[in-house]
Amino acid sequence: MKPKPTTQLRRMLDRYEEHIIVAVGAQNPLYARMVEAAGFDAVYMPGSCTSMERIGWPDVNLITATEMVSNARYIASVVSKPMIADADNGYGNAINVMRTVREFIRAGVAAIHIEDQVVPKRCGHLRGKLLVSKEEMVGKIKAARKVIEEEDPDFVLIARTDARNAVGGGMDEVIKRLKAYAEAGADVVFPDALLSKEEIERVVKEVEAPVLYDVLGLSPRLPIEELQAIGVAIVIFPYASFLPAVTAVWDFLQDLRKRGTQALVELEESLRGHPLGNLRAVFDFTGYKQIQAYEREFLPPEEVRLRYERSFGL
Repeated sequence: MKPKPTTQLRRMLDRYEEHIIVAVGAQNPLYARMVEAAGFDAVYMPGSCTSMERIGWPDVNLITATEMVSNARYIASVVSKPMIADADNGYGNAINVMRTVREFIRAGVAAIHIEDQVVPKRCGHLRGKLLVSKEEMVGKIKAARKVIEEEDPDFVLIARTDARNAVGGGMDEVIKRLKAYAEAGADVVFPDALLSKEEIERVVKEVEAPVLYDVLGLSPRLPIEELQAIGVAIVIFPYASFLPAVTAVWDFLQDLRKRGTQALVELEESLRGHPLGNLRAVFDFTGYKQIQAYEREFLPPEEVRLRYERSFGL
């Protein structure tokens, strides 16, 4: 029997010095299936992409905890790999954080990260960020740790600081905060929006905790092997599903508007042989063959016969 996702991630974290954990962004269950099929270590549910896909608004704290947990639950239900979820700033103070952590654990998530921005927060690579006090964030971490010990001690708590590019921030503040967060009980620290390889190296060297690195926005695109050599524990690629999808859809819709059906004909032709290049292939990838097997096992035989002998289709 495969260990539960929290245990899987905890075991990976125990040996990150031998193998960096690569977590790839998926803001919905379909893309999560793709991440798992591609063989990555873990699925990452990015807050910004979830906000834009679920409610059509940017990552400025408009999406609610309920919507984020719901999305995480859908994703966790279709993959066996562990999932790391963005939990924004915990959706309130330390008491709110306790419920946030409990709900994510019960949704089947293996880890969350909570950041030290004020409410309303925004994407870590944008301007306009304000920080809560170090003391307030420490309280959130301690409150989260209490719930984790009660619900699932293997659950991984990641503490993020946005101090690098926030008002009153800088690298010294990043280091000071991350040290305090690790001491308060965070399993992993996450310095967002670092600007150079040297800054990553400094965090790994000075903070006595596993480090998560975010390949996004302001931060350098260092190879995975280089991050492994530096000593990074987890690397996330938040936009790995979102950016290819939105750009491809945008381009096709422009073509469809100009050329109509012929654009679709040429798209389908270009996708011949692709693993997901037609309607039936996508249905099978998302479990249709398994559903048919369940039908044969659990439905009345006559109903199954009628369904497949008296109809036609793909």
